[in-house]
Amino acid sequence: RDIRRMDFWWILYIIDWVLFLPVAITVAYLIVFAIIALFKSTRDIKKAKQFNRFIVLIPAYKSGKKVLETVNAVLGQTYNQRNFDIVVISDHQSEMINMRLAQMPITLLTPNFEKSSKTKSLQYAILNLPQFKIYDAVVLLDAGNIVDPDFLELVNDAFDTSGSKVIQTHRMSRNRDTSISRMDSTFEEINNNIFRAGHIVVGLSSALNSSGTIYDYQWFKQNIMKVRSTIGEDKELEAMLVREGIFIDYFEDIHVYDEKTRLIQDFNIQRGRWTYIQLHSFISNIRYLPSGFINSQHDQIDKILQWALVPRTIMMGIIAIMSIVLPS
Repeated sequence: RDIRRMDFWWILYIIDWVLFLPVAITVAYLIVFAIIALFKSTRDIKKAKQFNRFIVLIPAYKSGKKVLETVNAVLGQTYNQRNFDIVVISDHQSEMINMRLAQMPITLLTPNFEKSSKTKSLQYAILNLPQFKIYDAVVLLDAGNIVDPDFLELVNDAFDTSGSKVIQTHRMSRNRDTSISRMDSTFEEINNNIFRAGHIVVGLSSALNSSGTIYDYQWFKQNIMKVRSTIGEDKELEAMLVREGIFIDYFEDIHVYDEKTRLIQDFNIQRGRWTYIQLHSFISNIRYLPSGFINSQHDQIDKILQWALVPRTIMMGIIAIMSIVLPS
């Protein structure tokens, strides 16, 4: 019995050491970029010399009235309305919502996918845009996102100032009315500091969000059709960008207000989906790690390392369980 008891504890200690390494690397990575983010400074956004033409794409799957709020916010822009078009991809919406959207000065697309996804909606939009329309950049917003009246003006200036083919704006919470939404908001700001602001300070690319992103139109048009993931299209596009050596810029002072999850069930589903996306991104891109080192592609190396990190919800669970199981 004593031998079996000893074997049991040895197995536990081995498991503890196996788990310790990835957790320690994750903690170290987060601490380093959290400290670096403290040195961020306000960027001067110069007034653009030209007015870019934007197409604002809003995929809306069973979003109800939230998509109307987003469209109204974009229609209320101070930016010259001749220089931007709004396209709503209304998938499995009610007839009432589609009827109200049809009365607005937008392009309404109503696909009826058997298996819906944001990727399919974006590809459908690109395939169904009039060929004679010429745009400089694509603005991606989710149904339920709200933007300030000067949002497109700031985006136009930032796009010109950056000179990059893609920029990420600061997505932040528009609601903190439940404990879950407050926790979700806190996680969002932690991500903004570590994976966006902290990275920009040292010259590494920002992480992309699923909305509030602005792409060069021609680049997006060509590459969105290559996306195969039904979820996590932002990470697949992010991987394409770093492989091409395209810098992803981040502008903290341009805000997109996003509605946060209110219920614990939805929060758990969301985290589970994000964990799957992260694991899929790591597995899909690990083969590019050697070439990243050979060609000194720092963004590529950083992204792969980032996707290899232990998700924080899982990490907290590991620490809690091992602290209870193992003797002090």
